[in-house]
Parts: sequence; C-alpha cells; structure tokens
Amino acid sequence: MKKYFQFEELGTSYRREFIGGLTTFLSMAYILFVNPFTLSLGAIPDLPAEMRMDQGAVFTATALAAAIGSLIMGLLARYPIALAPGMGLNAFFAFTVILTFNIPWQTALSGVFVSGLIFILLTLTGVREKIINSIPAELKYAVGAGIGLFITFIGFQNAGIIVNNDAVLVGLGDLRNPETLLAIFGVIVTVILMVRGVNGGIFYGMLITSIVGIIFGLIDMPKQIVGEIPSLAPTFGAAFENLDQIFTIQMLVVILTFLFVDFFDTAGTLVAVANQAGLLKNNQLPRAGKALLSDSIATVVGAILGTSTTTSYIESSAGVAAGARTGFASVVTAGLFLLSLLFSPLLGVITASVTAPALIIVGILMVSSLGQIPWNKFEIAVPAFLTIISMPLTYSIATGIAIGFIFYPITMLMKGRGKEIHPVMYGLFVIFILYFIFLAG
Repeated sequence: MKKYFQFEELGTSYRREFIGGLTTFLSMAYILFVNPFTLSLGAIPDLPAEMRMDQGAVFTATALAAAIGSLIMGLLARYPIALAPGMGLNAFFAFTVILTFNIPWQTALSGVFVSGLIFILLTLTGVREKIINSIPAELKYAVGAGIGLFITFIGFQNAGIIVNNDAVLVGLGDLRNPETLLAIFGVIVTVILMVRGVNGGIFYGMLITSIVGIIFGLIDMPKQIVGEIPSLAPTFGAAFENLDQIFTIQMLVVILTFLFVDFFDTAGTLVAVANQAGLLKNNQLPRAGKALLSDSIATVVGAILGTSTTTSYIESSAGVAAGARTGFASVVTAGLFLLSLLFSPLLGVITASVTAPALIIVGILMVSSLGQIPWNKFEIAVPAFLTIISMPLTYSIATGIAIGFIFYPITMLMKGRGKEIHPVMYGLFVIFILYFIFLAG
C-alpha cells in the first residue's frame, strides 16, 4: 500500500493521509445536504410533485457518487482530490434546466450522463488539450465568477434577503422575518469560521445554524440522528428513460454547459491542488489523463445513480494543507462519504435558512477569478462582463455562457485580433446563435 501510493517518495504517512482525508471530507460535507435540497427545488413552493427529485434518493446518490468518484481518483490517479456533485452545476440543473426550461429532471439526468460520456471520449482521445486551449482563459474566469454570482443570488433569495418586487424586479426582503434572521446569523457565523481559517467552516456553519434554529423553534428537532439509508429507487436509472429527448438545440446547449463547466472546473482544480501539494513536475501534471478520466467516470456513475454532475472539489486543498499528499487521502474521504449514508435523518433539519449561507459563501469563493480578467482591454471586458452579469440577471448559467461566447468573436474581430480566435469558438458562436433563435421561436 505504501509503495503504491509512494508514501516514502512524497514524505507522508498513514496518519497524515487520514487527517488530510478527514479534513477534506469535513470541508465538503455540506454538499450531502445542500445538493438534495437544491435538486428537489426545496426552496421553491407550490411546484408539481413530478418536477421535484426525491430528497432521500438524491442524498443517497450524492453520498455514493462522492464515495465512488473519490475512490476512483484515489486508486486510479492517486491524487489527494475528492469528488462530489458540483455546486453551480447543481444550481444550473435545478434552476435553469428544470425550473426555467421546464425540462423533466429525468431528461436533465440524461444530459449529465451524455456529457460524462463525451468527457470520457475527449479524455481517451487526447482532444481535451485542444479544447482547453481553444477557450480563452478570460472567458473561463468569467464563467467561474458568473456562476459564483448566480449561486449567491440564489442563496439571498432562499434566505429571504432578496425578494420579488414588481416595481423594480427585486428588492430587500423583510429582515425581521425569523427564518431570514436565522439565515443572516448563519452567514455571519460561517464568515467568522472561514476568516478564522477553520477547516470545514461551511459545514460547521450549517451545523450551528441548524442547532440555533432548533433552539428557537424554527426547525423541528430530528427524531433520530442515525437511520436507514434512503432508497435509490426514485432516481436510479432515470437517466436512461428520456435519452431520445436530448436531440434538440436546447438540450445540446444544456449538455455543452454541463460539459464546459465540468471540464474547466476539473482542470483548474487538478492543477491548483496538485501545485499546492508539490506534485507538479516541470509545470506538468503527471497522470493528468487518469485524473480527468476519474472525474468523467464519476459524472457518468452519478447520473445513473441520480445526481447532477460529479466533479473535483477545490475543498481538497484543505486536506492538502492538513498533510495529504497521495490518493490514500481520497480513499479515506470516500470511506467517510459511505459512512455518512447512515445520517439521512438530518435531512429534516436542513431548511432554506440553513443552506442559504453555504450558497452565499461558495459564491464568494468562486468570484475570486475576477482578478484574473484584464478589464483594461475592452474587447475582453465586454464578453467577460456580459457572461458574468447575465447569469444572475437571466437566472441561467447557459444564457450567460451563450451571450459571452457570442460577443467574444465580435469584439475580437472588430479589434483586429481575429487570428487569435480558435475555430472552435466560431462553432460555438453559431451554436449559441441557434440557441437564441430556437428559444425565440
């Protein structure tokens, strides 16, 4: 075991790897409760039952997808990187694909499944490098920041801090509302924990907020802590039910968005965590193909189980900071996700007031990429800004990407920088133009 994971070469031990794996788990354990609440559209009242995914089944799918994905990453790629259904992608799945496009969640799972298969194909054929190089870095940064604003906006809505206003579209909510006050308390507590550098700050913030909610009678006391594992039956295999419905322009854009966000989020996470752990060699990532393959397999498995795109988590950096250097830490994290299956009764205490702070804080973390965009170059600033601002304003990640990718070739051509535009970008330009024509029709 030590030889396979190169313990001596990397100067680590079982103890360091276990602590690192535990730290990573605590840092991302919030997804176990946020993901089921998000995919079931728990914060949206008065929806038809068929539009909602079963929370218990999604909880089980989330834990299993995280466990399987982390295990594959640990054993195959041997990196201390854990996986789970991604924030941002789950919001896109729920609020754009299901709620805005009115696409059945079964069809949305089909889109995730197909995007995972395409990811596997691109990884095995080596095409992934060409695609990564075809998308300008500025737009990658813009997409990440835009998703961060979108997630934060959803968090503010779920908390009741931002509400509908018929006169000006949105406005400040009733800050005297007990549920809103609980969410604000959760934000403050989580911010304090994060500022203090507490590993697992988001998870502990949710825990403290839940306890305070129970004390003040805003959340019902759970009848038990440990219980039976919820059945996967409501979601397992649903990705195969509507595969024949994915051949539309709308679903093509959905699949491209799943693929695009997962593709670059994974690449960025791999490089960032590997660099932090000192695993890069000559600025190259060893076993990069195996790492990307692990991520894409996890997406396919997660879709079959019944959850949105499974991806590499930047929270793995917390585990690396705690000493993790090998894939054994990911194996530890996988085991902890399996163990967490026993704690499904806690889903009952996870309300909008509890999840909203997590969404807001994750959004703050994601907008850090804004500093990487050269705002002094107007031909770059326009598509980047429109990508970022369009996501929360149109309530759609796909629309934000589409608008930015349409404007990029236009502004670059007008600036005389047409030679810098990759042919793939022209192809995406046409696809997104058709996307808007299709929606207008």
